[in-house]
Amino acid sequence: MQRLLLGIDRLSTLVGQTFAWSILVLTGVVVYEVFVRYVFRAPTSWGYDVSYMLYGTLFMMAGAYALSRNGHVRGDFLYRGFPPRRQAWFDLILYILFFFPAIFAFMISGWFFFADSFRQNERSMFSPTGPVIWPFKFLIPVVGLLLLLQGLVEVVRCLQCIRSGAWPRRLSDVEEMEQQILAAAAEKDPEELAREMARTGHIPGERAGDDNSGR
Repeated sequence: MQRLLLGIDRLSTLVGQTFAWSILVLTGVVVYEVFVRYVFRAPTSWGYDVSYMLYGTLFMMAGAYALSRNGHVRGDFLYRGFPPRRQAWFDLILYILFFFPAIFAFMISGWFFFADSFRQNERSMFSPTGPVIWPFKFLIPVVGLLLLLQGLVEVVRCLQCIRSGAWPRRLSDVEEMEQQILAAAAEKDPEELAREMARTGHIPGERAGDDNSGR
C-alpha cells in the first residue's frame, strides 16, 4: 500500500515539476513582449494569449503536486496544535464534505467545457490571431483527475494515521524555514530553541528530506 501511495506522490511530483518549467517560457514571452512593444513599438498579436495560457497551465498542473506536499493554504493556527489522530479526523471529514464533491463537479463541468470548445474549434477572442484554446481547456478535466488521485491518497493516509496515531511517510521537498522552525518548536522549549539557533546558526535537526514523515 505504501508503495502505491508514494507512486501516486511521484506521479504528482513528475507532473508538477515538469510543468514548472513553463515559468521560464512565460518569463521569456513577457520579456519579449515588453521589449518589442516599448523599444520597437511593435507589440505581438499572440503575447497575451500565450501568457495567460502558460500561467493557467502552470497554476493548474501544480495542484496535485502541492497537495502531495501538504502545501495548499490552510488556516492551521489551531490545526497544527492538534495531535496527529485528531488532525487526521479533521482532514478526513473535510475531504469527504468539501474536497471530493468539489473535485467531481470540477471534472464533470470541465469535461463539458472542453467538449463544447473542441466541437466549435474555439479560438481566443482576445487577439487578432485567435489561437485555438480547446487544448488549454482540456487541462481542466486532466487536473481534476490528478487531484482526485492525490486526494484518495491523502484519505488513505488519514485512515492510517487514525489507526496508528502517527502520520505515514510521504515524499517531501526542501522545507521552508518557517515550517522547520515550527516543527522544532513543537519538540522543545522555544527559548531553548532560540538559544541553540543563535549558538549554532541553524535549526536543530534541519534537513532537506527525500522521504520525510509527518506533517
